[in-house]
Amino acid sequence: MATLRIPTPLRPYAEGQTEVSVQGATVGEALNDLVNQYPSLTKHLFNEAGELRPFVNLFLGDEDVRHLQGVATPLKENDKLMIIPSIAGG
Repeated sequence: MATLRIPTPLRPYAEGQTEVSVQGATVGEALNDLVNQYPSLTKHLFNEAGELRPFVNLFLGDEDVRHLQGVATPLKENDKLMIIPSIAGG
């Protein structure tokens, strides 16, 4: 089981949780477990095709999963995942 940290803007869609325990052998399976627990997160994390939205940055420890194996990145027991939304501005 891994722990996934929920950023402040998404916490209302996760019943106010800051961290959620998720199960899965990969990052993708953990995300599926997350949206099964909190279905209202789905539209904020995934597009209509079921792909992770480009502005959703997902980190395993200090590593962006895009630089690892993406959603196929394997998870170990007690891994820490973090969702970090992109901030736009100018």
